[in-house]
Amino acid sequence: MSISMIGIDHNHAALDVRALFSFTKKSAGEAMEAIKKQPGIAGCIILSTCNRMEIWVSVKEEWNGSLYDLLCQNKGVEGEDYRQYFSFRQDKEAVEHLFYLTSGLKSQILGEDQILTQVKDALNLGREHFATDGVLEVLFRMAVTAGKKIKTEVPFSRGNPSVIHQAIRFLKEKGFDVAKKTCMVIGNGEMGRMAAQTLQEAGGDVTVTVRQYRSGIVNIPRNCKRIHYGERMELLPSCDLVVSATASPNYTLREELFEGRPLPKPVILVDLAVPRDVEPSLAKNPQLTLYDMDTFQMDGASEAVEEGLKQASAIVHEQMEEFYVWLDGRDVIPRIQEIRKDAVQDLNLRIAKLIKAAPMEEEARRHLLEGIDTAAGKVVNKMIFGLRDALETDVFLECVAGLEKLYED
Repeated sequence: MSISMIGIDHNHAALDVRALFSFTKKSAGEAMEAIKKQPGIAGCIILSTCNRMEIWVSVKEEWNGSLYDLLCQNKGVEGEDYRQYFSFRQDKEAVEHLFYLTSGLKSQILGEDQILTQVKDALNLGREHFATDGVLEVLFRMAVTAGKKIKTEVPFSRGNPSVIHQAIRFLKEKGFDVAKKTCMVIGNGEMGRMAAQTLQEAGGDVTVTVRQYRSGIVNIPRNCKRIHYGERMELLPSCDLVVSATASPNYTLREELFEGRPLPKPVILVDLAVPRDVEPSLAKNPQLTLYDMDTFQMDGASEAVEEGLKQASAIVHEQMEEFYVWLDGRDVIPRIQEIRKDAVQDLNLRIAKLIKAAPMEEEARRHLLEGIDTAAGKVVNKMIFGLRDALETDVFLECVAGLEKLYED
C-alpha cells in the first residue's frame, strides 16, 4: 500500500487559482466517493480550507493513475495550465507534510490551530462518505495527535492565532483599531462565528448576518447583534469594518449592490473566503479598502518562536516514527503469522512419533499437542518481534524474507 497526495496552497497559487479547486463540504463528499471508486484506490480524504486544497489517497503499489487528472475531471478544468501550481507527494514525503501541516507549522500564520480542526473535520467527512481506509484513518489520527500534543506543550501554539487575529493586528499596524468600531460579519459558519467573537473581544460593536432571522434557530457569539442576510446593504454604510466569511460560491458583496448607495465614510472590507466573497472590482471604489486572505502573511520568527519550532519538530518526528512502526508492522504481520504457522507445523511433524508413542489417554494427548502448538507459536513470535526491536527495519525485513524461504515449497 502506498500513500499519495496532491495539493495547492497559498505559497504556490493566488487566491483566484485556489478558488478553482476549492470544495464545499457537499462537493468534497461527492468527490471522495467518486475517487474511491477508481480502480486501485483504497481510500480518499479531501482537505479543503481557505489556504489550501489537498487530496489524499491510499493506493495499491502498482497504481499509476493521476490525481491531477482526477481533480481536473471533477472540477471541469481542462489542460495542463494549472499543474504548475500543485505539489505532488508520496509515502514518507507525504506523511511528513501532513504531520507538519496538522501541527500548524505550514500554515500562513505560524502555529494557528484552525488547521487541526480542519484536518479532523476532513477525516470525519471521509468517514461519513465511507471513503477512508485503515491506512488513512491511522495516518490522520496520528497527525491530529501530534497537533494536539504541540498545542499543549509548545508555547507559541497556545495563543489560538487565526486569520482574523492576524487581520486585526494587520489593521492596527495600519492605524485602524477595532475597539468601539461598528463591525458587520457576513456569514455565521465556523469562520464567521470566530471572526465575530474575535472582533467583539477586541472591543468592536459587532452585528452578524444570518439566513433565518428567528430567535433560537441560529446561534451567534455572545454580545453580538444579528440581522437577516438580506439587510446587509442597509447596515453597511454605517459600518467601519465588514468581514465576509461564507462558504457561498457567489459574491456576498457585488459592485452592483453599491450602485445608488453613496457611502458617507470609508469602509474596510476583509474577505476571508475561498472562493472570494467580495467582488475584486470593489477595490476601485474610493470609499472602500479591500483586503483578502493573501494580504495577511506570517510574522518573522523570533528566538522564542525558533525554540518552539525545535520542540514542535521533535514531537512531529516522534509521532511520525510511531506511524511508520505501525505501517511497517501492518505489512509484515501477515507474513510473520504465516511463518509461525509453518514453524508450528514443522515442529508437529518432528515430534509426531514421540507423542504418538507416549503412554497416555487420547484426550490427554490432544491437550498436550494443543499446548505445544500454543507454546511454539509464542516462542516464534518472541524471536521474530525481538529481532524487529533489535535490528534496523531493512535488516529485519531481510530476516523475515530469509525465514519465509525456509518453508517455500
